[in-house]
Amino acid sequence: MIKGGIKSIIKSDQLIRFTGLAVPIVLIIYGVLSRSFTPYESQIIDRDGFFVLMFWWLYIGVLQFLVPSKNKLDTSLRLIAYHLLASSYLIFTSGVASPFAACWILLIIVSYLCFSRIGLWLSTITLVAVVCVDILMWYQSSVSIIILDLTSLLAVVTTGLMVIGFIKSQETNKEALIRSKIQESLQRDRVITIVNNLTDAVLSTDMNGIVKLYNAASLSLLDTNDSLNGKHIDDLVPLYDQTGKEISLFKESQDLKIVIKRDDLEYRYNEDDIMRLEVTLSPIRSSFNSAKKAETHDGYIFILRDITKSKSLEEERDEFISVVSHELRTPITIAEGTISNVQMMMQHPNVTTDMVADAINLAHDQVVFLASMVNDLSTLSRAERGVSDSAEEIDVKDLAHQLITKYTEEARAKKLHLNLDLAPKTGTISCSRLYLEELLQNFITNAIKYTKKGSVTLKIDTKSDKINFTITDTGIGISKSDQKKVYDKFFRSEDYRTRETGGTGLGLYIAAKLAHKLGTKIHLTSRINFGSSFSISLPITKTSTTEPKTETKD
Repeated sequence: MIKGGIKSIIKSDQLIRFTGLAVPIVLIIYGVLSRSFTPYESQIIDRDGFFVLMFWWLYIGVLQFLVPSKNKLDTSLRLIAYHLLASSYLIFTSGVASPFAACWILLIIVSYLCFSRIGLWLSTITLVAVVCVDILMWYQSSVSIIILDLTSLLAVVTTGLMVIGFIKSQETNKEALIRSKIQESLQRDRVITIVNNLTDAVLSTDMNGIVKLYNAASLSLLDTNDSLNGKHIDDLVPLYDQTGKEISLFKESQDLKIVIKRDDLEYRYNEDDIMRLEVTLSPIRSSFNSAKKAETHDGYIFILRDITKSKSLEEERDEFISVVSHELRTPITIAEGTISNVQMMMQHPNVTTDMVADAINLAHDQVVFLASMVNDLSTLSRAERGVSDSAEEIDVKDLAHQLITKYTEEARAKKLHLNLDLAPKTGTISCSRLYLEELLQNFITNAIKYTKKGSVTLKIDTKSDKINFTITDTGIGISKSDQKKVYDKFFRSEDYRTRETGGTGLGLYIAAKLAHKLGTKIHLTSRINFGSSFSISLPITKTSTTEPKTETKD
């Protein structure tokens, strides 16, 4: 059977059915006309025999048209009938040398389509047999009949083979085209699979900037579930540079001859939600026009990557290095200058011991400040890298007494009362002990540092299934405007009382990082000249036995 899929088979079957009906009708008309103008004596079969032959022709043609063959046996029987009828017609009505012998070409082709080479050879052999019979019947009356019949045989067989050869070439081309389409579809599916698994958004447009292909990451980046096909790239991705100027990706790509990359663009969901993007623009090269000496394109590829986080980290890193280098320079300069002065003083006879002691104390204070900053940076580094963040069971009561004991002397040195207000019932919590201790120590040391008189209180109480830690002082307080900034890196209030004490400006920034690592938030209440209160809440893991409320004062 001819190859080419179900559609090709259906079309071939329809053509055979119409041909099988049309040819007998034409032959009947020709037979009737030829018998009307031919003397009766020269006719091989009589009128009745002719009409019987035509009846069967018409019967087979109508049957073939109305009832398609269902299997190979049915098809083979019908082909045999057609061959017998055609043979009878050529021998008894028209003769092999008539133009209607060309109709045998159709039998050869149909036989080949239905039964391949076997059908071709059987149909050709049948025609040869018909030619032989016709020659035997008529060569005595006219020797030229041999030449005419053989010429007709050669013409029919040659034409049939040529048509079959053409059909076979078409089959080969069609098979090659099908294989090419399958391969192309496979390659396309592979490319689409690869593109869809990319984390970067990829959009392909035509020469007019209309999106024709995109991947799943594009929907995620643009925060939509709608189809992007048929939309203009500038409507989908309105971009701005860092100065706020609107940028057209389509215009940027129109004159491209090479791939370019930009990382200074912003995509704005709204005024408050801005995404920093790295955009790669690339033309889709199709051919090289030597006459124009320029490349032509079939469209453009846009690759979009969200670099908001990396850009923020890069800017934070640059700012951090700049500020840290500035903050370190001052105490190092003071300490180095003071020690140099001490060296000169020691060589001067009029320098007193008090003058040397004051200089050494000043240098020592700067070194202590540097050590404090290094300690803060170390704490921040541990929090950022997640070092020592493994959870452990912590007894809240023991932790509270340890903190009070640790900072009692420091509070006493400033003539402050360090109080512990412990709830009747305390339990245990599960978290990083190092992070929790550093967080509470940060609050306590800040409270002692910025409180000139009064008290600092560590209050621990329970509410529902949580334990609340609150550090309250009677210090200078924090203004409402500064409360929004206290968790920023290196922020220090402009209040002159804050500037009287040294500090790195990293304490509360680190505290916020540690609180995030512990899964909680810092709650701040403060009022100028009335003190401040910092509190956090952590879930209880186990409730201990009832204990009386205790309060220690020093």
